[in-house]
Amino acid sequence: MEKQVLSTTAAPGAIGPYSQGIVIGDVIYTSGQLGLVPETGQFAEGVEAQTAQALNNVKAILEAAGSGLDKVVKTTVFLKDMNDFVKVNEIYGSFFAEPYPARSAVEVARLPKDGLVEIEVIALK
Repeated sequence: MEKQVLSTTAAPGAIGPYSQGIVIGDVIYTSGQLGLVPETGQFAEGVEAQTAQALNNVKAILEAAGSGLDKVVKTTVFLKDMNDFVKVNEIYGSFFAEPYPARSAVEVARLPKDGLVEIEVIALK
């Protein structure tokens, strides 16, 4: 199967040697998205705003592939502080409807650019 690279200006550009997303067949893999505002390259303010922005960035990448959040089957949420889980979960829940995607959430020592949350997804086209 051929690998298709996803790229959109509606989400922040890659800050390293990786793609915003890859499509193989009918499956989309996004890179982890931080809460960076694409127009400014700056973080949204606070964990709730960064969560919403990260999910909006994921949404933009999926839309560039002709998909959307309703086609997400698996998410991974990386948190700088697991004490923020309830706040992140509330925002996260507003982006998805039942049946919800499978999800993992983990606390990490540090995120790129010292972000508070990073989210990656696997979705179908």
